[in-house]
Amino acid sequence: MKRFIVISNHKAEDCNLALKETLAIGYLTHFDWGCKDDVHTGWAILEAEDKEQAMMAVPTFLRNQAKVVRLVKFDPEMVARFHVNTPSSAEQR
Repeated sequence: MKRFIVISNHKAEDCNLALKETLAIGYLTHFDWGCKDDVHTGWAILEAEDKEQAMMAVPTFLRNQAKVVRLVKFDPEMVARFHVNTPSSAEQR
């Protein structure tokens, strides 16, 4: 499974509906919410097969506003390989 962050925005006037529908589809507690700080957004880190499956955590009326981003972790060896495979700043000039 891959890891994704799901970012679901809603308007203040839609807050109650957004929370109720997220509860109805079973994902309310998967999200952290900014609503009490007047940031009407929920963030969830989920495991899913793909972006489309991760998007299923968002109520249908909010999906056109939501964003799903695949998350990866880099280790020091991976970063070192990136450095070897990219031109140095002197070569870019």
